[in-house]
Amino acid sequence: MPVFSYEITGGGDAGGPATIEAPDRASAIRQLTAQGVLPRRIIEVSAGENRVGAASAARAALTRPTMSRFEMSRLIGEMAIAVRAGLPLVQALRTIARQRTKASQKVLLERVIELVEQGSSLSDAMREIGRPFPELIINLVHSGEMAGRLGEVLTQAAALMNRDVKLRRALAGALIYPAIITVAVIIAITVVVTVIVPRVLAAVSGQLTTLPLPTRIVQGVAHMVGGYWWLILIIIAAILWGASRLYAHPPARLAIDRALLRIPVLGMVLRDVAVARFTRTFGTLIGAGLPVLTSLRITRKTLGNSAMEHAIEDICDEVSSGRTIAEPLEQCGYFPPMLVQVVGLGERTGKLDEMLMQAADAFEEKTEQSISLFTTVLPPILIIGLAAIVGFVVLSIFLPLIELQEAVG
Repeated sequence: MPVFSYEITGGGDAGGPATIEAPDRASAIRQLTAQGVLPRRIIEVSAGENRVGAASAARAALTRPTMSRFEMSRLIGEMAIAVRAGLPLVQALRTIARQRTKASQKVLLERVIELVEQGSSLSDAMREIGRPFPELIINLVHSGEMAGRLGEVLTQAAALMNRDVKLRRALAGALIYPAIITVAVIIAITVVVTVIVPRVLAAVSGQLTTLPLPTRIVQGVAHMVGGYWWLILIIIAAILWGASRLYAHPPARLAIDRALLRIPVLGMVLRDVAVARFTRTFGTLIGAGLPVLTSLRITRKTLGNSAMEHAIEDICDEVSSGRTIAEPLEQCGYFPPMLVQVVGLGERTGKLDEMLMQAADAFEEKTEQSISLFTTVLPPILIIGLAAIVGFVVLSIFLPLIELQEAVG
């Protein structure tokens, strides 16, 4: 029969490990509960070969838990529905686990259930597991548990994650069309320069003593791409690797993100996305009952731009020293005057969460407009660039033909 090691809630000798034999873990918990013992943790320490293998597989699955933002928002939403329907938490979690189709998610939820059955709260279980549960959700769940309104807060958390997923998809969708145009431009130019141009110029290059400068430039590019394409690929890969490593370095990332915010149109999109996230997330956290400073620090990690995250960190320092939020928010220069006024009014009236949630809709609408403008402006810019490059290539072809005609005439 399997043996389980458990620790009793409490101090002194009572908190030491002990063991109990039972057919399974649930039976062990029932036996201990019948004895008036509340286990803080219970772990299977011996079992048959199959059980050990299954436990090892479960632990291995938990070391690589994966769940997309959309899947996490669905999970939190299902938790909210089940809890608000009056189901006990463990029963709600078991019902949700049975509906999962991915084995890794089932194992993840089973681990949450195990920790909750041992006496942990839902937020503590999420915090102990860590990834893929984000800190934002963990803190929201904790605040809901403390306030006795877990179902309501889970609903708010699900709505927050759904809006974030929608915003990310809109931003990703805005980049698809420009990315397709960019790839098409690169392929077209490569084919023209490496295949078409050399064949056209081969007929005239021997009849002219000196080729025009544009023609020599295009010929040089064609020879380089045709003869050293492998080296070019290595250089591009090295540049991308170096850029990713550089971006991972905090000071460099801060400088890069500050520069991105100054780029016309793109900087506006990035700023509007960060402002919309800040407004919605900050309002949700405060509405859930979290302290202002805690809400600011959690919100800071959701902005997606280190320059604005650094500004929020400075605001946290100012607020902790006794200042209002609106003053340093205005001084940092990254946030629009409307948001500053909303925060200031909310602080004065004591309805900061309500004001932020009302303003969040307006900022999200503005973000959609910025993304729409970005998708409208960028493709023509890429097409103009393509036209300029193609025009230069055509010029490099016609100039020697014109010179050859003049020489013959």
